[in-house]
Amino acid sequence: MKRILTLLFCAGMALTAQQALRRAPGFALSDGITGQIRDLYDYRGKVVVLEFMMTTCPHCAVFADILGEVHQKYAGRVEVISIANTNNDNPNSVKQYAAGHKVGYPILFDMGQMEYSYVQKPNVDLPHVYVIDANGYIRSDYGYSITTREIFEGRGLFTEIDRALNAVNSSKK
Repeated sequence: MKRILTLLFCAGMALTAQQALRRAPGFALSDGITGQIRDLYDYRGKVVVLEFMMTTCPHCAVFADILGEVHQKYAGRVEVISIANTNNDNPNSVKQYAAGHKVGYPILFDMGQMEYSYVQKPNVDLPHVYVIDANGYIRSDYGYSITTREIFEGRGLFTEIDRALNAVNSSKK
């Protein structure tokens, strides 16, 4: 019995480690404000904070302020990108949202394919955030819930970003 439990534990840990370091799917999407095409490849060598959001989501609005702080604090080392789904948002709603929250990072439009390639299930809790390391691997991801409030409403995201930056720095040594 002890052997079976140990085997199950090791298999679970291996699966968790494999999921935590999965390669971030690529994308090329239109910026909802400038119309410019943005590609994940454009940000290689930097940590990327990728958020799936909706302009009418109250939790996304709170998180926008935290992402703005991330954008300023880690300028040059970390890129922030938000993704809005065209089923829920349009250029006007994104422009109003960006102006109202003083968003200085890109908000890209997705028709659902990119969201599905990241989330890998039909429904997503919004906001949903991914921290992608400089090598293009997903270090962590969180959907909004009562257990992840520290990420979306507190300082937890900064801890995750620091871990991803430290992983980059330690791999260069």
